[in-house]
Amino acid sequence: MQPTYEMAERQKALFSQSGGGEGEQEMEEEVAETAVPNIMEKAFYFEQAGVGLSSDESFRIFMALKQLVEQQPIHTCRFWGKILGISRSYLVAEAELREGEEEAGEEEVEMAEGGEGMEAHGEEERDDDDDDELMDAVPKPTWKPPPIIPKEESRTGTNRYLYFVCNEPGRPWMRLPHVTPIQIVQARKIRKFFTGYLDAPVISYPPFPGNEANYLRAQIARISAATHISPLGFYQFGEEEGDEEEEGGAGRDSYEENPDFEGIPVLELVDSMANWVHHTQHILPQGRCTWVNPLQKTEEEEELGEEEEKADEGVEEVEQEVGPPLLTPLSEDAEIMHMAPWTARLSCSLSPQFSVAVVRSNLWPGAYAYASGKKFENIYIGWGHKYNPENFNPSLPAPIQHEYPSGPDTIEMSDPTVEEEQALKAAQEQALAAAEEEEEDEEEDEDEDQDD
Repeated sequence: MQPTYEMAERQKALFSQSGGGEGEQEMEEEVAETAVPNIMEKAFYFEQAGVGLSSDESFRIFMALKQLVEQQPIHTCRFWGKILGISRSYLVAEAELREGEEEAGEEEVEMAEGGEGMEAHGEEERDDDDDDELMDAVPKPTWKPPPIIPKEESRTGTNRYLYFVCNEPGRPWMRLPHVTPIQIVQARKIRKFFTGYLDAPVISYPPFPGNEANYLRAQIARISAATHISPLGFYQFGEEEGDEEEEGGAGRDSYEENPDFEGIPVLELVDSMANWVHHTQHILPQGRCTWVNPLQKTEEEEELGEEEEKADEGVEEVEQEVGPPLLTPLSEDAEIMHMAPWTARLSCSLSPQFSVAVVRSNLWPGAYAYASGKKFENIYIGWGHKYNPENFNPSLPAPIQHEYPSGPDTIEMSDPTVEEEQALKAAQEQALAAAEEEEEDEEEDEDEDQDD
């Protein structure tokens, strides 16, 4: 069977009704409550902006999202975008589970691995303390591994939403794992094209901790944090939220829709970038949205001996990383080598009263947003690469470590020659023979004394 016919057989299930004679009741329930937005309406606005997918593919994605909502306990769902790949592409769905539903995380496995590592490290230190009494003790290394930055919990920060991907509408949806700070930090240093297979290895330098599914999740988090925008005033902070000064200026991590928002005229949205704001938290250089002190010890670590505390006295304190808070205007974004980070235009300059405002990101090519009255939407269609004004240069390998410093206690000596070894052996034999003669003489003297 050809791939086209095989894909058509798969997509037949998307267009089939599962209710039988009760189709009208099901339609009434779907009209009342649904977690899937009107993708065709959003595709219509993006089509005016000159971006987006075809109406045929958009409708198939709409049916695929409807199938996803029926299979998973999803509260809200939206089409995030499409990331292109070499062999296959990824359709990305951004979802949020219901309040009572919790996903099975991978934290228990990671905690178990970390616990074993801590115990083994402690045993090694105890063995080294016992070896200090020996004459030829191995010097202790002064290098310590960098502290592991914990990942953000579900429904917070970079892991606020769940992401499902599939290659074509009709294929099964696959949930991407949560992202970790080290994955985001390493993803900023590499550039890799996606293959379209989640289990494909990511071969790069510096090495990336994970496969293509983890790299895809890290890029989605970076793109969302930089390009998800909304008109000024559409979202507002709740009255019970904390101060912005807390947690490095990002104390407010949630928002709500403003019921009094009446919309901003299209011409004002195009003229000034101050009428657009970021509604996704900024990712700090640490790889998290909320900063965590890596040197802060837990209760279990505080119960260890005082020797480690004395050793850590010379360690410098880490400065707290601060990023822009939520709902920051786009006018405060940094320029890209004398180029504006955003470009705004009208969908049709001939009839501005019927046009929509279109904003394009120059930092992440492929990220677009539109706004018309009280409606707006974000989408990304691209290769998942950040714009770089200069040529991409991979990171250089780390410098070679210095050898152990030589001093009066540790001096390297040249190997002895054959003549020196023979002379040393002859001297040892003479000394041994002389010692034996002295012992024999002493024994003879003792025997004579006893005879007397």
